Amino acid sequence: MSTTVMHEGPKLQFGRGRWIDNWNPENEAQWQSKGKGIARRNLAWSMFAEFLGFAMLAVWGMVVPRLLDVGFQYTVNQMFWLIAMPGLFGAFMRFAYTFAPPRFGGRNWTIASALLLLIPATGLAWAVTNPDTPYWLMLTIATTAGLGAGNFTSSMVNISFFYPEREKGFALGLNAAGGNLGTAWVQFTIPIVIITGAGLALDRAGLMFIPLIILAAMGAYFFMNNLSSAQSDSKALLMSTADKNTWIMSFLYIGTFGSFIGYANSFATLMRLEFPEVTTNYVFLGALIGATIRPLGGWMSDRYGGARMTLVCFAVMIFGCGGVIWVLFQDQPSFPLFLTMFLILFAAAGFGNGTTYRMIPAIFRAQVTDRQTGKVDPTGLVRARRLAGGCIGIAGAIGSLGAFIIPRVFGTFGIKGGFIVFIVAYIVMIITLWFFYERRGSALSFARV
Repeated sequence: MSTTVMHEGPKLQFGRGRWIDNWNPENEAQWQSKGKGIARRNLAWSMFAEFLGFAMLAVWGMVVPRLLDVGFQYTVNQMFWLIAMPGLFGAFMRFAYTFAPPRFGGRNWTIASALLLLIPATGLAWAVTNPDTPYWLMLTIATTAGLGAGNFTSSMVNISFFYPEREKGFALGLNAAGGNLGTAWVQFTIPIVIITGAGLALDRAGLMFIPLIILAAMGAYFFMNNLSSAQSDSKALLMSTADKNTWIMSFLYIGTFGSFIGYANSFATLMRLEFPEVTTNYVFLGALIGATIRPLGGWMSDRYGGARMTLVCFAVMIFGCGGVIWVLFQDQPSFPLFLTMFLILFAAAGFGNGTTYRMIPAIFRAQVTDRQTGKVDPTGLVRARRLAGGCIGIAGAIGSLGAFIIPRVFGTFGIKGGFIVFIVAYIVMIITLWFFYERRGSALSFARV
């Protein structure tokens, strides 16, 4: 009779500043004894900071449609610039924040990135109290909300170091969904907190963040850890730029995640412009549906293939856009139908977030898989995983440009014209997806990526 003995290997060492040495989540003994509890604790507080970051990115989408009610005189185009600029700045922050956790420590950077959110929070609280605030200054303050987008990337990078490969997908999926819910939370909360007996108090949209930001920073300070073993793979990021699939997936991710965050940030303003008699209390439903359906997209992709499910996603989004256009062209547009079509758009975009994220590792794995035998080259698999990681970083940053692109399309072409542009874009994405990944005879069609 034999027994299996799990060897923990080098013991975990806990140093000053909550640094941990000898972290190895792949070691089963270490993982079961202490690692799992440490990882879950770090995930919880990292999710909270990321949640606030996503909420900050979306806050101007809720504030802008109420600016006219408190005396600001902005054109529709100016309003969409205020909504768009956090997305543009946020895309750059996602690149910059990728390298921060390994360099400074995940705990340390979570503290710093949380406290940085005080800049857009206090700036918003101050700027909206005075209708004479110069537009250029208002635009600058709105832009700083893009700091919140960086929190998502640094959180995902940090948590990836804490979990073993077999549990990393679930942990990162949970982390991403938790962050996305920040958008729904801020859209649900702001219409409630800004209402006072005397009218509107838009400054509360910024002030409500301050105690939560301090709580996130304190939670990270007392309960999170830094890992000495965490290392950034900047070379993989550079290597992935040479692979055409990185750019194809970045383009497609604009259509899924970019649509989700762009529509979420624009939804309240679109409602006020088209249905001024309707309150914005329903806005949060779109982001809530999009965030909660994301795991289903990943699960369905595992079952039927990510490319195939992404095709379905874009087809449904075309239907949703066409439905919105049809509603708006009616003599008396129906708000319930408008809301229904928009919720279909959010559901499809959230579903597509899961399908495209699943496609990326599958694509790079397929490149090192023998087409005839289905065997995977072990050496090539290591490189494929690195390339997939680099691709995810680049695609995530480029995809988040949707938060800038979609409001600017509405500001330039109007609401109906904007949705026509999006239909054309989704058709191009369907053709691209089919040509490279689903077309019979294409290089990766055999792998059902």
